[in-house]
Amino acid sequence: MIIEVKVKPKSSKEEVRKVSENTYEVKVKEPAEKGKANERLIELLSRYFKVPKSRIKIKKGLTGRN
Repeated sequence: MIIEVKVKPKSSKEEVRKVSENTYEVKVKEPAEKGKANERLIELLSRYFKVPKSRIKIKKGLTGRN
């Protein structure tokens, strides 16, 4: 499955929210430095979808919010 995710780093709380059928908004507490926000994003999506972290890949947008 391929989904679109909008990440909001340095948020006060962490959550995964479905915006539309294949679009999600994810708030993470980690800053967008040295891949910390990306690592936390994978952890949160893993928990949300109940799949191992190894099954989640960021295909593009490693340095952007989308």
